[in-house]
Amino acid sequence: MSEKFKNSTFQVRLPLFLGLALATGILIGANGFQPSGNNPQGTAKSYLKFRDILSYIDRDYVDTVNVEELSDFAINQMLEKLDPHTAYIPASEMDVARSYLEGDFDGIGVEFNIFKDTVQIVAPLSGGPSEAVGLQAGDKIIKVDGKNIAGAGITTQGVFEKLRGSKGTKVNLTILRRNEKKPMDFTVTRNKIPTVSVETGYMVDNHTGYIKVTRFSANTYDEFKSTLVKLKKKGMDRLILDLRGNPGGYMDRATRMADEFISGNKKIVYTDGKGTKYDNETFAHVRGEFEDGPVIVLIDEGSASASEIVSGALQDNDRALIVGRRSFGKGLVQMPIPLNDGSELRLTISRYYTPSGRSIQKPYTEGMEDYEMDILNRFQHGEFFHPDSIKFNDSLKYKTLHGRVVYGGGGIMPDVFVARDTLEVTNYLNELYSKNLVREFALTYYQDHKADLQKMPFDKFKSTFEVSDKMLDNINKEAKDLKIKYNDQEFKRSKNLLKNNIKAYIARSVYGPEGLYPIFHETDPDFQQALKLFDQANKLNKGYVQLGINKFRVEN
Repeated sequence: MSEKFKNSTFQVRLPLFLGLALATGILIGANGFQPSGNNPQGTAKSYLKFRDILSYIDRDYVDTVNVEELSDFAINQMLEKLDPHTAYIPASEMDVARSYLEGDFDGIGVEFNIFKDTVQIVAPLSGGPSEAVGLQAGDKIIKVDGKNIAGAGITTQGVFEKLRGSKGTKVNLTILRRNEKKPMDFTVTRNKIPTVSVETGYMVDNHTGYIKVTRFSANTYDEFKSTLVKLKKKGMDRLILDLRGNPGGYMDRATRMADEFISGNKKIVYTDGKGTKYDNETFAHVRGEFEDGPVIVLIDEGSASASEIVSGALQDNDRALIVGRRSFGKGLVQMPIPLNDGSELRLTISRYYTPSGRSIQKPYTEGMEDYEMDILNRFQHGEFFHPDSIKFNDSLKYKTLHGRVVYGGGGIMPDVFVARDTLEVTNYLNELYSKNLVREFALTYYQDHKADLQKMPFDKFKSTFEVSDKMLDNINKEAKDLKIKYNDQEFKRSKNLLKNNIKAYIARSVYGPEGLYPIFHETDPDFQQALKLFDQANKLNKGYVQLGINKFRVEN
């Protein structure tokens, strides 16, 4: 989420992803409005009924009411009768909804956190207008256009509303900067700010590349292709593609990404809707950048929609080893339909199927509440820790290109299961994150040691920098000031993970995302197991596919 607000990678890895994919669907371009030919009389009758009721309420109801709010409420109630992903987006929310999927937005270009009810700049985005006027990491924004926002209960949405605006418009910021006695005033001219969905790509070793894709937005394919080419030039001949926590986005970006790995004219995905209007088959058709060489795809319960298109296509074509936990199970395609007041209807018009014929959409017949609780139910039933708790329906058995058994009925089941490791995750650690304390502590440390850190090459930092016990004592003292109750047993359990996360965030301030992820990955069980599985991935790539569903699994 940007102007640019970022949750920690730690936070992204650990939640139960409740409702994660509800707002983000697989989107295709909308056609112009066409009246229904299925039941024109019924549609007209229902429309007139709704119009009459709304008119009576507006004219005769005893109290003054906002008929627009009533209409929006009625629309949302109606859509809940359809499926969990058909959605109505009011005009007031369209800017934020679009910015998630579009490749850029108009704003000032900062990554920020809200800490102690104050907006603090984590980093000005490279090449953006905030960097150009001299805003720095650690600056605290206390006023926007002369109006106080510090200590005023500002929210992330509130920051978006104040900092975003049309290209060319100006916003006046009052800043508190560390070691400066007086507030500083800056005038920033808003500009087009690119959003990044390929968060990082780096060489793990001389042969292994790693690419993290956070969503499928307008620029995702171009970013991915560029990163893939860059890593190949550095010697990459095997790849880890990380789609964990990726809630999806544009379907065509997903199919183009899959095409980079799949040779010939093999099927990638197909859709099936009412009649044949929205039926479509997508095949590989270009010479991809990485059609040979072992590939491992990381997925989890937060990988949805377009992420499942990619992982399902690569699994069904025996092109990649899928590692992690069962994906979300979102296999419905939405078409965005703009409405005349600036709002938008995102209407489900088809289901998508993997090449073997699997529908990845999980059931939603028990109602919206049950659907939203699915991820939590998986956690409570032990699925995150024991794959045997998943019951497969033999009637939904399918086979991959070379005969491996895979199952439909709800999400992509990985070839190699890796249990979630929660041993070091405690309530105390979660409290530190809920107050943004870990990120804030690392940023402050960076500011205090900036000169020395910037002289240090990343390899040296990675191998020699240690988070000391004194640093941990300081963060515990700050936690006490924030009324976070200290728990010695939980602190000791979380100590190594906390040290890793602090070090990673310091590296993020010094070296960017390329510094953050290599350190995070040192305590990432999915990533560490993936590094051990390239022999299996290579056999799969060469056609040796005697794996079977979940024959290989790793439990922590």
